[in-house]
Formats: sequence, C-alpha cells, structure tokens
Amino acid sequence: MTATQQEKTYPLEQALRAQKALRDLAGLQPEMFPVSSFVGMVSDEIETLRNQGHTDQAIARTITEHSGIEVSAEELAAHYAPADERHGHH
Repeated sequence: MTATQQEKTYPLEQALRAQKALRDLAGLQPEMFPVSSFVGMVSDEIETLRNQGHTDQAIARTITEHSGIEVSAEELAAHYAPADERHGHH
C-alpha cells in the first residue's frame, strides 16, 4: 500500500464512542468482556510495559486505578497473549 493509498486510522476513543452510539441505537446493553479477553486485548501494551521494566503488579494497579477494572497480576500472567498469538495470523 502506498502512502497515498494508506488506510484511514482512528483513535480508540473515537471507535469506542461510535460502538457505544451504535449499541445505544440498537437498544443493546454495553459489550462485556471476560478478564481473559480483556487481558488479550491489552497484551501489546503489557508486553511493552514489561520490556520497559514494569512489573505485572504495577501494570494491574495502573489498570485498576485508571479504569476501575479489577485485574490481578496473576490474571495478567495467566491470560497474557504472546506476540505470536496476537500477530501470527496476519
């Protein structure tokens, strides 16, 4: 893909607002994720933070403090998706 053909991209916040509006319009409840799916979704960030020297305890604490999502370091370790599982099928 050339620079002039580059696919559009959008920030996560905009994508979430759009999804919420569509779910509201459809009369659907908010989408819920089990801890395993949530940790899988943030595994790119977990990998980067681990590489920067952050512990799973610090990462879990940051998640909880900034989102209210209660997740433990043990849950992060148990449900972390390695890079080959996240990106191996592209």
